[in-house]
Amino acid sequence: MSRPKPNVLLEHANKDTYKIEQILESEAIWAVFYKGKPFNLKSGSLLSSYPGPKYKKVSFSNPGHAINLAKKLNQQFKTDKFSVVLLKEGETIYPNAK
Repeated sequence: MSRPKPNVLLEHANKDTYKIEQILESEAIWAVFYKGKPFNLKSGSLLSSYPGPKYKKVSFSNPGHAINLAKKLNQQFKTDKFSVVLLKEGETIYPNAK
């Protein structure tokens, strides 16, 4: 069974690069929290400092990706402290309303 087609809210086509950017409707944002609080996830190498640390996503517009990451982190760190939080509203910080 295929996924339902997303609702396109905005679309921009760059005629020079032939790339298209689409703004798609989403029900919410799902974020992985640690002990009930947001966190950043950074990975790197024990052997080399090149190319440097990489910061990985911990919030998603799809619940499945967030749930999979929380399960992986709980297993990797032998804990049950990683959870998925549904974010539907919040304080607007940009642009500032004055």
